[in-house]
Amino acid sequence: MRSFLATHNVLAVSARQRETALNVEQELDTSMLVDLNSVLQYRALKSPNREEMTGREEADRLDDLGGVVSGTLSFSRAQPQHFAFLLAYALGEVETSALGGGGFRHSIRPLAGEVDVGRSNPSFTAAMRFGRQVMKRRFASCFIDQIRVELPKNGWAKIHGVIKGTGKVADNTWVAELSAPFNTDTLTLSGYGVEGSQASERLSNVQAVQVKNPMSGAWEEVNYSAVAAGVPALITIDPPGGSGEMTSYRVYFIPVESGWMTMPSKVSEPPLLVSEIQVNLGGRWDGAAFLGGHLLSAELHSLNWIFRNHLILETTPGGGTGYANRAFRTGREQKLEMDRDFRDFLMARHLTDNDTLALYIRAQGPEFAPGCNYQLELVFPRLAVTAAPIKIGQRRLAEEISLTVLEDEEYGSVLAYVQNQVSSYAA
Repeated sequence: MRSFLATHNVLAVSARQRETALNVEQELDTSMLVDLNSVLQYRALKSPNREEMTGREEADRLDDLGGVVSGTLSFSRAQPQHFAFLLAYALGEVETSALGGGGFRHSIRPLAGEVDVGRSNPSFTAAMRFGRQVMKRRFASCFIDQIRVELPKNGWAKIHGVIKGTGKVADNTWVAELSAPFNTDTLTLSGYGVEGSQASERLSNVQAVQVKNPMSGAWEEVNYSAVAAGVPALITIDPPGGSGEMTSYRVYFIPVESGWMTMPSKVSEPPLLVSEIQVNLGGRWDGAAFLGGHLLSAELHSLNWIFRNHLILETTPGGGTGYANRAFRTGREQKLEMDRDFRDFLMARHLTDNDTLALYIRAQGPEFAPGCNYQLELVFPRLAVTAAPIKIGQRRLAEEISLTVLEDEEYGSVLAYVQNQVSSYAA
C-alpha cells in the first residue's frame, strides 16, 4: 500500500554546488533533516478570462501563466551544516579553508554586487519526495530570501529559511494515454516501465487506471491487479466492459527512475544546544577576534536574528522559458531581537545616545577531530539600538531590545564562520 505519511518525506538540495546559471539544475548532493512541516510548494498562476467578452456571465477559459515556488525550510534542532547551507545561499559569498584532520572552516559574508546577469544571489536545486511513493518533484533555481535564527532558552538553536523559486519544476510522474478494446484484460505501456523491483512496489506505483466508456463518454475507474517488470510494462486489469469496441485508457504511474530521482544521503552532525552558546555584546571585531565587551549569560532570555534579501523574481520579455528569468535583491535588511533582564540601564543608554556597538555569538559543539569542534560564529560589527521597552516577566523586570544591523565600512554587516567536515557550500 502506498504510504502518504509525512514522516516519509525527504528533502534534498545541491548544498555544495550552486547552479551555474538561472534555471539550469545542479546535481543534488545532500538530503536535509528538515522539520516535518517543511514543504516546498509549486503555486500555479492560472488566469480566468473574466475581463473578456465571452457572451457569458462567468469566465469560460483558464489560461496558464506558469507558476512560482515558495516554502520555508525549518531546522528546530539546527546543526552547523544547516547554518552553513542556508547562510551560504542567503549571504552569497563563501570562502572555505582546511581545518585540522579532515575538517573545514567556511567564512560566509554578504556578496557585493551580482552573481551574473540574471541573479543577485546564488541559487540551488532542491527536490522533495512526498510520502514513500506518492511523488517526487524537483525545483530549479531556489533562492534564500529570508533567514530567521532563534536562540531560545531551554532548547536548541533554530534556523529557518524562506525560499523563493523561479517556478521551473519537474515531477517523476507520468500519464500514458492509449487505445485498447473495452473488454481487454491487459494494457501495455509502450516505451515505459514502472518503477519498483518488487511486484508490490510496481503495483503501488500505478496510481490509477481510467477508461472512457464508449456508451456514456464518461471516464470510469478500472481495477488493476498486477504490473509486470521490464519495458514495456504490462498491466493486468479487470475488463471494464463486454464489447470489443476500441476506446481510450489513461494510466497514471511512476516510470522507472533515473538521475535526480535518487535521493542522496544525509550528513550527520550534532545539533547545537543553546546552553553551548556564548554571546558577547559591546566589544569590537578586529577581523580575526572579538575584543572586549560583556558576556551575557543568566540575564539573556532569547536572541533572534532576522535577515531579509528582499528578492524579487520576475519574468521579462525575451526570457523564452515560461518561468522567472531574473532574481534581484532590492536591498538587504537585518535586525536583532533580544529579551533580557532589566538589571542595568546600559541598553537604554545606548538608545538615548544613538551610538553603535558590536555583537559576537559562538555556538560550539563536540570535537570531530582533536582540537577541531563543530562550531558556528556570528559577528555583527556594527549595531544600533532602536527600541528597549521595559516589561514584567516572572515578577522581574525585563526589556525587549530591538537592534538594527548596520553595514560597517571595513567588515560589512554580518560575518558567519562554520566549522564541520563538509568540503564546500554554494561553491
